[in-house]
Amino acid sequence: MNAFQPFVGTAVPGPERDLVGYGRHAPRVPLPNGGRVAISIVVNYEEGSEYAHPNGDGRNDGMTESIYAMDPRYRDLCAESVYEYGSRAGIWRLERLFSAYQIPVTFFAAAVALERNREVAAWIREAGHEPCSHGWRWEEVWTLSRDEEAEHIRRAVASITETCGQRPLGWYCRYGASVHTRELLLEEGGFEYDSDAYNDDFPYYARVGTARQLIVPYSATYNDARFSLVPSYGSPSDYVDNLKRGFDLLHEEGADHPRLMSIGLHPRIIGQASRVHALREFLDYARAKGGAEFMRRIDIARWWKAAHPAD
Repeated sequence: MNAFQPFVGTAVPGPERDLVGYGRHAPRVPLPNGGRVAISIVVNYEEGSEYAHPNGDGRNDGMTESIYAMDPRYRDLCAESVYEYGSRAGIWRLERLFSAYQIPVTFFAAAVALERNREVAAWIREAGHEPCSHGWRWEEVWTLSRDEEAEHIRRAVASITETCGQRPLGWYCRYGASVHTRELLLEEGGFEYDSDAYNDDFPYYARVGTARQLIVPYSATYNDARFSLVPSYGSPSDYVDNLKRGFDLLHEEGADHPRLMSIGLHPRIIGQASRVHALREFLDYARAKGGAEFMRRIDIARWWKAAHPAD
């Protein structure tokens, strides 16, 4: 009897899975300055656009480090204040760090969050950081109809163009895309890449109908969200250790095939003093070791396209 048994049932429509990728033939694409690891620092700016009773959602949002699960019928002032910390204090602690180190970053920014704190949009604009759309709001797009999602993409583009003075060229959904997202991004036009994937250490092209979309994969492995999840980081030292170990191996592998390392940050989480201190320790470590090139995701996308144009 053949050991392989085909799946039974009706498949859900959407993108086809690719479980092979580059396989044993990792691409060799020199980084612009000859480094070994392209480090993409991403600031997830969501504060003010999350699910909350004042936003008319009839529910509260999570990812606040609170161990108390409040009945969603009631307004959670504690959760709201944690998000406010990110936009009032945490974001400016990050601003001081990245400005002092002159590191370019990408903002996965929810449009409504920037509308409600235009000082952050001004910093993005003035410092030359990249606004990558994180949606109109920090919302679960798979709960929307196709038409609703298309409308929210249009709103996000228009809003970020207005607040930041430039349209977003990349896209990243909350947690994950819907089965329609990538197709809708191509229909909207103007996006050079999306980051709705966690499946590689290299950019790659995904086929969408007859078109090809560049994917700059993201990562949850080096994401500060693990401070608020279970299992979680026990301390900032655990966080630094994880970053250093990941960088060290990617640095070793990058001698022949430069790798991508994505570090995801949230102002309400990493913005606490002890954690920014840990992040600074890693930045010092990576810079001292050498071979790290800090790049915005749009620059990574264009670097890859120049070396590997789409078919």
